[in-house]
Amino acid sequence: MEKPRVFANPIDKQINNVQNLFRSNDSDRSSPKDINKKINEIFAANNHVYKSRVKITLKDKVVEKDIVGKTNINLLTLDGELIKITDIINIEKI
Repeated sequence: MEKPRVFANPIDKQINNVQNLFRSNDSDRSSPKDINKKINEIFAANNHVYKSRVKITLKDKVVEKDIVGKTNINLLTLDGELIKITDIINIEKI
């Protein structure tokens, strides 16, 4: 069986369609793996007995809370508030 012939158009010019630079407006946002790693380090610290005072940077505000526990999708605070981990941009112990 003979293969069909295909016409290949010749390229007579230089093609420059490679993007050399990319900029993002959301450059300060950490990846979810980094956030989970930071949270796990806070709970695994030697000075974490029951609660830890943390500064949490969310999408729209910065809060200081005492965190006491963690689920797969939320952080649990001492005052009973649930903070979604996906809304957290940065977390640091204070």
